[in-house]
Amino acid sequence: MTKKVLLVEDDAVVMKVLAWRLKSLGFFVCGQATTAEGAFSEMKQTNPDVVIMDIHLNDRLDGIDAALAIKKMYDIPIIFLTAQASDSEIHRAKSVPPSGFILKPFNDTDLRVALDLALGSP
Repeated sequence: MTKKVLLVEDDAVVMKVLAWRLKSLGFFVCGQATTAEGAFSEMKQTNPDVVIMDIHLNDRLDGIDAALAIKKMYDIPIIFLTAQASDSEIHRAKSVPPSGFILKPFNDTDLRVALDLALGSP
């Protein structure tokens, strides 16, 4: 069964690359959002198996705040995506807790490993 992934990323180029790479790895991108509010809406509509969440969103809420809210409402793995994270952001992210981290720039192996670990795939 194809696993559904919700992408939350405010950079259009990164979003497009992520979606393309996930499709090539056999995943289905069931929704895309650029803000925390968009992520909440997509969660209700798409019922994903996993969320890939950028830590830095150009929004009132950042990705960590959005992930905390999603975790409170849904029992779903969340993988953080970031180019860089300060010690304080990593400390905050641990409170979610995330199912993984992907550092930008990423490759297919980074995506596959993070998703396999988060989803419990063999």
